[in-house]
Amino acid sequence: MTDDRGNSVSSVGPAGAARVTGWKEIPQAGDMVLQAESEAQAKSVVNHRVEKRKNKSQLASISSMNDKRRETHARENIERAEEKAHARAVREYYQGIRSSYPDPLEKKDGSEEGVGNPEANKPALLLPIIVKGDVSGTVEAVEAALGRLPNKKIKPVVLNTGVGPVSESDVAIASSSEQCVIIAFNVKADKKTQNVAKRQKVQIMSSRIIYKLLEDVEQLMLDRLPSVFVDDLQGEAVVQQIFDITMKGNKTASIAGSRVTSGLLTKSAKTSVLRNDKVLYTGEISSFKNVKSDIFEASKGQEFGIAFDGFEDLRQGDVIQSFRQKELPKKLE
Repeated sequence: MTDDRGNSVSSVGPAGAARVTGWKEIPQAGDMVLQAESEAQAKSVVNHRVEKRKNKSQLASISSMNDKRRETHARENIERAEEKAHARAVREYYQGIRSSYPDPLEKKDGSEEGVGNPEANKPALLLPIIVKGDVSGTVEAVEAALGRLPNKKIKPVVLNTGVGPVSESDVAIASSSEQCVIIAFNVKADKKTQNVAKRQKVQIMSSRIIYKLLEDVEQLMLDRLPSVFVDDLQGEAVVQQIFDITMKGNKTASIAGSRVTSGLLTKSAKTSVLRNDKVLYTGEISSFKNVKSDIFEASKGQEFGIAFDGFEDLRQGDVIQSFRQKELPKKLE
């Protein structure tokens, strides 16, 4: 340690200046220098201050995280309250208490669902549910799980909840709502209540496993969805020649002599006639024969005569298509 003239000194008083060399770590401008009786004491003091500074930094970080957590919690409470109010309004609408469906909730990004269409948020179908459980926590968990199911096509709506076994009053509430189902989670319904439910045609779903319950509810939702059918091409034929035959009462009818080129044609199926890829007729077959015998189907390579209800403009080369209705698999969204 040297003074401002370069002379070695052993101590420096207040406001004195000195140059200190031999640092293990170079201090920064503004750092506080403390003198201790020994190196061990100095290390102990330094370690204590470093730990104190680290704790202070951690406390500040924790405080910031807690502030953010409180803000998030408050926002979620507000959103949850809005969702509950909206669900209650939906139940009231379904029960006939409200005359109109409630306005949709605003999206979290500030935009609004169904702008210009107040019922754009309304699903096509509702599945009314009453939830009964052994304890309030179980009931809340089941209700929350139901709220997370896909609900664009059909939406589960909890009309009422309660703790304890299914009662006759639960069945009465369910019977007042069309196709309402009662979920009994970890609880039962006595024989009398079951008989009342059977007479009122109220379904009671009993379960002790949450995932199995949700699978059953999803299947029930699928069962409630309307079936969707599409026309599936099952066969084609080509008209080879037109024959005019005399029917009863000296009436003349045109019969198209045809051959099946692919698949299968059936008399009961929906049938179309195409010419140059343009559909001329779609309807039912009035006459379907092989030679003089009535037939109900014709397979690839088989020849037959055919006529249609209300359509006789058949020409050589026309294509006859036979369709069967195919049910599309139902799915939740």
